[in-house]
Order: sequence, then structure tokens, then C-alpha cells
Amino acid sequence: MLRAAISVLFAGLGLAANAAEPLATTPVTQARLLRGTSNTAEWLLYGGNYNNWRFSPLQDVNRDTVGKMQAAWVFQTGVPGQLEASPVVADGVLFLTAAYNNVYALDAVSGTTLWKYTHQLPADIVICCGPTNRGVAISGDAVIMGTLDAHLVALDRKTGKLLWNTEMAKHSDGFSATSAPLVIDDLVFMGIAGGEYGARGFVDAYEVKTGKHRWRRYTVPVAGEPGIETWAGDSWKVGGGSAWGTGAYDPDSKTLYWATGNPSPDWNGDTRAGDNLYSDSALALDVATGEVKWHFQFTPHDVWDYDGTTGMFLIDTPQADGSNVKTLLQPNRNGYLYALDASTGKFLHGKQYVDQLTWATGLDVNGRALADPKFYPMPGGNPEWICPGSIGGQNGAYTAAYSPATKLVYVPVVESCGKMEKQAAVFLNGTPFWGGGPGEMQAADGSSYGHLSAYDALTGERKWSWKDEYPMVGGTLATAGGLVFSGNQSGHVLAFDDTTGKVLWRFQTGSAVRGQPITYKIGGRQYVAFGSGGGGLAIQIVGQPPLDTPGSALLVFALPP
Repeated sequence: MLRAAISVLFAGLGLAANAAEPLATTPVTQARLLRGTSNTAEWLLYGGNYNNWRFSPLQDVNRDTVGKMQAAWVFQTGVPGQLEASPVVADGVLFLTAAYNNVYALDAVSGTTLWKYTHQLPADIVICCGPTNRGVAISGDAVIMGTLDAHLVALDRKTGKLLWNTEMAKHSDGFSATSAPLVIDDLVFMGIAGGEYGARGFVDAYEVKTGKHRWRRYTVPVAGEPGIETWAGDSWKVGGGSAWGTGAYDPDSKTLYWATGNPSPDWNGDTRAGDNLYSDSALALDVATGEVKWHFQFTPHDVWDYDGTTGMFLIDTPQADGSNVKTLLQPNRNGYLYALDASTGKFLHGKQYVDQLTWATGLDVNGRALADPKFYPMPGGNPEWICPGSIGGQNGAYTAAYSPATKLVYVPVVESCGKMEKQAAVFLNGTPFWGGGPGEMQAADGSSYGHLSAYDALTGERKWSWKDEYPMVGGTLATAGGLVFSGNQSGHVLAFDDTTGKVLWRFQTGSAVRGQPITYKIGGRQYVAFGSGGGGLAIQIVGQPPLDTPGSALLVFALPP
């Protein structure tokens, strides 16, 4: 269906098939990265800027003009599996990753392929949750990608030639790398996945030029370290706490913020009594050493698979005395929107952002979630609906956005509860260490749904909400044009009024939308890019969408020339 739709689209647009000349490049410096999206011709970081806002000051496409937006070009990857990536744009070249560690360099104006790189994966690759990749980092003349076999590779961004290849951990132990790296100065930072296999999580720093390892911060402590008392016996050795999201960075305090995932085994906490630090937490790390400055745990002793790896935003919050407090915001997978003092980790406030939340009765004055034992996973499945389900209220694979213009956070929300099941857990290296499963999920009966909702960043109050038939698993983008962009499982990419939630534009892509949209302006024309391509574990759990094809594509839109 997608191929046919694109053929008709190209015929209608009369797009030229001639290859464009490769564009000149200049090294991507730290100064360029610090500018973020204020240089509107670029999108250099996964979150747009180090604050992770996913916001652009562009406003050529706005509330009045977005209805005229049309397809400028489409690129089909030819790769099966979901397309979750957020593209990167530098010097007129767009870098896109697809499933199974394929990287493409495309002319950002025409879509012409400049080069392609495919990382050769071993035959015994272990894949927990789909073969996805969420994007590259860019620095100097290199693009850097994490791989499913737990390597970090750097490519020449002009040619795609391999510059270096560093193994982060043994993939046979369950480790993998799926998130987009983050570059700061001469270092590239990368979190590891593998918690579903009992792999002990960490965040690593490597030298950009050589791939040499600089430091490692494990997310689960060892004997003698603070936090070990929160793990019964030696359960910490297979404690999980993977770090498969992408962090945020404050250049003023030289602090790197990274979120961590669930402890292992996922649904059975019998052998790991305690809070299980630093799983399901926000970590503030010294960027030079990896030393932990502070931590905040969102879900102590997680037995619901509530990874804490959703994206975090850094914003300045005005105080009554006229000062500003730098605040860390996160719509956590457990269903609460948190605000923390970014300097100390002190809990400021928290607010339920999902419609359905049963697993906890609220947050105490320190932000600790008050879990209700009635909603623990049980053998054979809990008779009650546990809300949110294991996919969470907002999954870390799909980005929220923050607009400094409206002071609102825009969150794609999953409303799907589950009857999570507890089972015996036996650790065997390199095999799933779950201790249960999601059990029956609200999906096929139509009781699950989704919404894109806007929340006041200062209070957590919901300002508007747009409901969708299926859980929302596409990323978001906010712009100064008064717009929020996202996509849904029915295959539409959408533009919303950022103050009312009214849908102002939509386009049918032919496949479920799970990618992270971006925007950029080249040659006087603003482009908005969406990844389309479903499939994967999350969608199977929350209900198979009506439009899901084996391929994936990047669709790029603009106003008529």
C-alpha cells in the first residue's frame, strides 16, 4: 500500500530523479551543538538542543499556512521493522537510521541518497524489543551510531566510510545499543540496553576521534557503594537498570542527565527486595568523570516494567522572588509528570498525566510513589486492571516536546492497562530474565486508546487533549509557528494548534507512525520530516493498527515553492 501511494505521489509532484551534487561540509563543533535549533538550517542533536526540547523557532509553516503543506520528497528505506529514529541534519545533508543498523546520508532538499552504511550483525544477535535504532550523533566529520550487538561505530559523514568500531559490551550477555548517542565537546555518551536479560546497566563516555573508552557509570551499585543496601543479597549482579534513552545536558554546571530503566527480573521482585537503586531513576552525572551528583527514583522496587527512560527536559522555572530554578521535567512511564530541581534532585511537584492510573495511590511530599499492593503482578495474572500497562503512559521510544513559547509539554500518551503476570525467575546468561510478562492487555476489545495532550510545565495541569482510537506511539515536535506535529498508528502524520489541540493538517503515510519528527530550513524553505513504519513488540501489545507494512519510509513536507 505504501509503495503504491508513494508512486502516485511522485507522479503527481513530478519530482526529478536526477542525483544532486554532494554538498560541502564544515566540521560540527561544540559551538554549533550549543546553538541547537537556533540555527534553523540544522537539527544536530536528538532532542534538537541539549535541553531536549524538540522545539524549533521556525514559523514559515504556521497555523495559517500548514494546511497548504505537501510532500516534497519521500525516501523508502527498503528495511522491514519499525522506524523510530530522529534524523540529524547538517550542511544540507540528512542522516537517517533504520532497523538493523542501516544509516543513510540523504540530500535534505531532494532526498537523493548520497551514501548508505549497513553494520554487519552477528548471526547469534540477541534482540529483546525489536531491531530498532533511534538515530546518530554528529561531531566533527563523523556520525556515530550504537548497534544491536552493543558496539559504537563512527562513520565519515562525507563518504560513510568506517572510522572506528568499539565494542561496548558482549552482545551474547544480552547487551545492545539502540538509542541515539549524545556528543559533548570531545566525548560521545551512550547508554546500554539489556535489562530484560539481567544485564547490569551503564552509561559510557568515549573519545569522539578514536572511540577510546573514557569512563563508565554503572546504574546498579556494587558491594561497598551507596545504594547496595537497596538490593537483597547479590541480586544486584543481575539487576538490570539499563539506560537506553538519550540524555540531556546543562553546559553551565557541566551536568549530564540520564534516565535508567527497570530492575531485573522485570515482573518478579521476590529475590531483589528493596528499592533497587538506581533503577527507574534520573541520574545527574559529572560530565568529566561520571560521578553521581544526585539521583531521584521514580518507581522504587519496580515490578511493573515501568522503565524510567522517557525523555527529560531542562527548563528555567520562575520563582516568587523573581529568580529562576533550573528544572528537570519528565513524563514518566509510570503515569506521573515529575518536576525536579535540576541542581539538587529535590522533588518540586508531580501530577498524574494519564487518564487511568491504579498501581499507586499518589506521590508523597518527597515524590515517592505510594504503590498499592493490590496491583502487584500475580501468578496467572492480576484479576484487576493495572494502569498504566507495561508499555507505560508514555514510552521512552517516543518523544514528548516542550515549547518555550507556550510553556507547555506535549506528550503522546498510551492508555492501555494490563493484568500483569508474575512467574518464577531463573537467570541464564544471555536469555530473557523476566519473571513474568504483561499478561492480558487492553487492546483488541477497543478499551485502549491514546491521546496527545498538553500539560503546563509549571504545574503539570492538563490544558488540552486530543483523543485517538489507538495508543499514541509517535514522537512530537513543537515550533514557534504555533504548531505541534506528531503521528498515529492509523498512519497519519498530524499538525495541531499548540494552544487548543485542534488538528489543522493531516496526511496518510500508509504505515503506522513511530518516528520522531524534525524540521529545518534550507534555501528559504522550511521542511518537516516524519518517519513512518510500524511493527515491533510495543504495537503488538497495544493493538495491531490497521495500516502496518513491512517497509519503512521518511516523508518530508514543505509549503509549495
